Amino acid sequence: MESKILNFSNKTFCVYGLGTTGTSLLRWFKKNNLKNFEAWDDNEALMPFKKRKDVKNSFLKKLDSSDFILISPGINFKKTKLKRHLIRNKHKIITDLDLFYLLNPKVNSIIITGTNGKSTTCKILEHVFKKNKINVELGGNIGRPVLNLSLRKDPVVIIEASSFQLFYSKFIKPKYAAIINLTKDHLEWHGTMSNYINSKLKIFSSQKKNNYSFLNSKFLIKKFKRKKFKGKLNIVNFKNYKKIKNKIQNNYLNLEINNENMSFVYTICKKFKINDQSFTKALKSFKGLPHRHEIFLKRENKIFINDSKATSFEASKYALKNNKNIYWILGGLPKVKDKFKLEAVKKNITKAFIIGKHMKVFEKFLIGKVAYKLSKNLKNALSLIFKEIQKNKKKKITVLFSPASASFDQFKNFEDRGLKFKNLVKSHENKYS
Repeated sequence: MESKILNFSNKTFCVYGLGTTGTSLLRWFKKNNLKNFEAWDDNEALMPFKKRKDVKNSFLKKLDSSDFILISPGINFKKTKLKRHLIRNKHKIITDLDLFYLLNPKVNSIIITGTNGKSTTCKILEHVFKKNKINVELGGNIGRPVLNLSLRKDPVVIIEASSFQLFYSKFIKPKYAAIINLTKDHLEWHGTMSNYINSKLKIFSSQKKNNYSFLNSKFLIKKFKRKKFKGKLNIVNFKNYKKIKNKIQNNYLNLEINNENMSFVYTICKKFKINDQSFTKALKSFKGLPHRHEIFLKRENKIFINDSKATSFEASKYALKNNKNIYWILGGLPKVKDKFKLEAVKKNITKAFIIGKHMKVFEKFLIGKVAYKLSKNLKNALSLIFKEIQKNKKKKITVLFSPASASFDQFKNFEDRGLKFKNLVKSHENKYS
């Protein structure tokens, strides 16, 4: 697939934010010999050069004169240090997703978004495609920036998109687009639930009549029809997938937690003419994603689950519903307006262990509902849990690390958090038989 690089040879760019997305943009500029750009990050540690006043002044001048401002998804332009300048130039703001579609207008793409389960859905779909000899590439919010994709032999491109990316995007044109679910999340960034919903709905806004849209929520279906989006609406119904669920020989995928993900994958696969036999056969070898209900250790009647990706209660609720006799480790940076509705899951929780700098916030949600202990940090929580395991060697116990919060109070990210949990558990292995 050829990219029309020449279209951008006389354009000027500003790159704001030099995390994973920002650095991928810089690599793309270098690869394509585009030199008319400036880069900036409020975090001095991420700057590829010394943070000097003249560098900042040069960047600010470029903001006003540039053709495009490429912004990293995590940056809220209303709260950043340069907000006054960004607000003045907000009509120029685009994302790496926009650039990808401008460069590749005919790309056969699938954008998947939602609050919970979008990474898992993307990975399952990629796996089924590969097993059925469909040329596929996966990128976006799942870890590989879209501009790093090779696009050899015109692949089907699966893109995981966050609400942040979609908020800024202007030129995305997916042939297939799906919102798998929506619950309260990232309200500290979006401000209101309405803003959050509208960001997600943008995946449908540029679709044409021959494109496909996938939804399972009655609320979102009404929104879709009210906004008169042009894509062909496909209503995802679990009943359709349920008919073949018992034929899937995969314990991980058969968990209730994956019903919604699998329903979307199954419905999308039908559009690619993948029959039921080929679908079920492909899924035998799918092993799941790290940090998402990852059963990484079993010792007799003790199960250890790493669910570090659960950054809200709604995300943790899936794991709490699907397990029993739970020693639940939670805590971290609380999500704004997140509410812990424990009624449906509290019977499964033997005891909770609260960690992190905001223990008191989480304690308020648990008082009078489940037994709990304040454990300060992950190491201390596991020490307490293993003491209990020693006392109850014959009892079936599930140790669930599902923080229901963001990781940034004590960890770099959810991956770092999950790895530390797994390593700490392994260091305790000799304490039980």
